[in-house]
Amino acid sequence: MSLQPVYLVDASIYIFRAWFSISDEFSNSDGEPTNAVYGFTGFLCSLLEQTRAEHIGIAFDESLTESYRNEIYPEYKANRDPAPEELKRQFKWARDMAESMGLSCFGDNRYEADDLIGTLAVHWRERGHPVCIITSDKDLAQLIDKNDTWWDFTRNLKLGRVKIKEKFGVYPEQIADFLALTGDAVDNIPGIPGVGPKSASALLNHFGDLDEIWQRVDEVPHLSVRGAKSLHKKLQDHRDAAELALRLTIIETAVPSVLQNPDIARGELDEARLNRLFDEMDFGQMLRRRCLLTG
Repeated sequence: MSLQPVYLVDASIYIFRAWFSISDEFSNSDGEPTNAVYGFTGFLCSLLEQTRAEHIGIAFDESLTESYRNEIYPEYKANRDPAPEELKRQFKWARDMAESMGLSCFGDNRYEADDLIGTLAVHWRERGHPVCIITSDKDLAQLIDKNDTWWDFTRNLKLGRVKIKEKFGVYPEQIADFLALTGDAVDNIPGIPGVGPKSASALLNHFGDLDEIWQRVDEVPHLSVRGAKSLHKKLQDHRDAAELALRLTIIETAVPSVLQNPDIARGELDEARLNRLFDEMDFGQMLRRRCLLTG
């Protein structure tokens, strides 16, 4: 008998999406924007209505500029503007809302949401549960194993291991190496200049991983890949950059704070706390009823 799936949510994706898609004129009686919380709460209701999840963990980014990756590479994510105070406040409210709905929430000053999800994924997979990661972030696809699912909830796009290969050009276990080769502009990771997705996919489909590329790099000029000779030189000249990028793109799967309490069994809805939040946010009765019904 197969165990129930565990659902692991990349909260920031859905908070930011609501922040940008719902007008910031959506606010409470004090004039404080509540658009991101409103959208995130609606997303949680839809997720719970569709899945009836009994095991669900919500991962938050508590800091975007002070993770252990910044210790490795200070320029990591340096291209991003800091979140405005109006949004920072809503992250706290969003977590309060999720907790009031009986959902386990995770955050860490040193590790990102990806690492929290990675740690939970490995922990629960080892205990026999299939894992479903709710995100639109390609980076998290590296965590998908044969019985798992990467789910872009907004687009209702569900990908298993084989479908990830079809969409991104490489298998989940090659995603970190892929990003190390191409770099990741979103996170300000340089990678190897001039190596794009097609070249990176071709290299990994032929060699398997970065280690094998370095061991057999002299084969690269003979590959049937466009610009194979110049690609060989790029790999040789920028190996250190790719190795650094790999340290940044690999997701940590043993975050101590998560392993201390990895429980994601869904708890009871705290009706009093939820009602207080709804009153503070000045949200309407329709969304309040949806939340109460999920409990």
